[in-house]
Amino acid sequence: MGRIAVQEAPFDAAAESAALSAGRTDIGAIASFVGLCRADDGLSAMVLEHYPAMTERALARLVAEAEARWPLTGCTVIHRVGRLEPGAPIVLVLTASSHRAAALESCAFLIDWLKTKAPFWKREEFAAGGARWVEAKAGDDAAAERW
Repeated sequence: MGRIAVQEAPFDAAAESAALSAGRTDIGAIASFVGLCRADDGLSAMVLEHYPAMTERALARLVAEAEARWPLTGCTVIHRVGRLEPGAPIVLVLTASSHRAAALESCAFLIDWLKTKAPFWKREEFAAGGARWVEAKAGDDAAAERW
């Protein structure tokens, strides 16, 4: 099973990638995705909430599915929670395999499924005041459906 973490603290993508491949000679490719909080429509922050045990189980199922579909030699999924301001990293997905196709495809799969199947609740806060809960997006569902 890959490394899964749900945390408030920032992550270091380079350090996580180095840890994934440390001492390994069977890895031919590492694919990575880092999702950032962007400042759309005057957004001042995004607050991510979750139920810890439920979220960790859901992430473990997603990683297990990726490991069943592709010949992975390693995988890391880190998702942040709490209050995040624009520019802050939110999510890191690293997938390692002997070959690039498996690494790239599994990384894309995981981020698409994280967007639709991981139990996180997102609330946007705005500089002008007010807040709103983020609704599911049809484009995210369509991306996940291709897998």
